[in-house]
Amino acid sequence: MSETIKVGMADLRVCISPNAVTTLGLGSCVGIAIRDPVTKIGGLAHIMLPDSTQISNNSNIPKFADTGITELVKQMVAKGARQSRMVAKIAGGAQMFSFQNKSELSRVGERNVAATKKKLAELRIPILAQDTGNNYGRTVIFYPETGDFVIKAVGKAQKTI
Repeated sequence: MSETIKVGMADLRVCISPNAVTTLGLGSCVGIAIRDPVTKIGGLAHIMLPDSTQISNNSNIPKFADTGITELVKQMVAKGARQSRMVAKIAGGAQMFSFQNKSELSRVGERNVAATKKKLAELRIPILAQDTGNNYGRTVIFYPETGDFVIKAVGKAQKTI
């Protein structure tokens, strides 16, 4: 019997097929789903902010794109995945509120997506698909068995990338 493992905000989890991982409420946050298609080991990180070096109290590793993605890959390798085979899918990074000024703080979703793409490129993990931006939140479920990344949003058709 398979299990769906919940990933909280600023959290990450690794799972092995046939299990799945899910996270709720990706607004400006980004969900990064990574899998090794050979071992069917996968994981999901729910990052909130792009860069741990910009925050003084940054001990929560999964909270940031730069540290959370690295930690997810490390934990997957510890379970038997090979980084050289890993592929990723990403979702989230919405602009949830309308701001008059376009400061860095108001563009956190966009910055999260950019930081996620940068870190995955540094780790040589290709992004196979993405559902990012816009102005609505998402709930996602990732199935390492198939690589399906199911995205649900209020008032939108469910989609699989």
